[in-house]
Amino acid sequence: MNTPSPEPRKPHRLPPVAIALGALFFLGLVGLMLYGVTRSGQPDRDSLPSALIGKPAPAFSLPVLHDPHILVTDQQLRGAPYLLNVWGSWCPACRDEHPVLTRFAETKRVRVIGYNWKDERADALRWLEQLGNPYMVVLADEEGRTALDWGIAAAPETFLVDGSGIVRWKYSGAITEQVLQEQLIPALEKVEAEATGERTPALGAAR
Repeated sequence: MNTPSPEPRKPHRLPPVAIALGALFFLGLVGLMLYGVTRSGQPDRDSLPSALIGKPAPAFSLPVLHDPHILVTDQQLRGAPYLLNVWGSWCPACRDEHPVLTRFAETKRVRVIGYNWKDERADALRWLEQLGNPYMVVLADEEGRTALDWGIAAAPETFLVDGSGIVRWKYSGAITEQVLQEQLIPALEKVEAEATGERTPALGAAR
């Protein structure tokens, strides 16, 4: 008597709900990236307010782009002002501002820290090799998690942080020569003047 052969198992399929949720998640990530790219080229982005002005810079511990085994923290950058410039190799406006930022960095007026955001490491390194590296160090936030604490919505964005770790100025958009002269340098001069005042003893003070 022949034994009936078992019926072949039907392939396991994901339920429609799981497929729909996965598709929505993927579309959301794509939409967020496209939003960042399109906003990066809009000149009115500098009008966006920042809730961080006058408050401590968010804590972070990020790998160095050129050597991911090295981590840099916000605490290590304290003691002197620094400019945190958010950029990505995928960002057209970042390429536009790069020559202006490079000339300013060459003055060594303030430490310029690069913040490579949501970028592939190889693409970012190639971009710097082609255009030049004006940064003292470049931090890498490939997944963009730390950027959420800074309120970063697009690139480029630039923050001026004083020696005490307080955010003193922010600009959303490509830094131009006009922005440099009319906004960044005056903000930096104010930070420098306050720092000098803190180090200078008051007249009549006991020695």
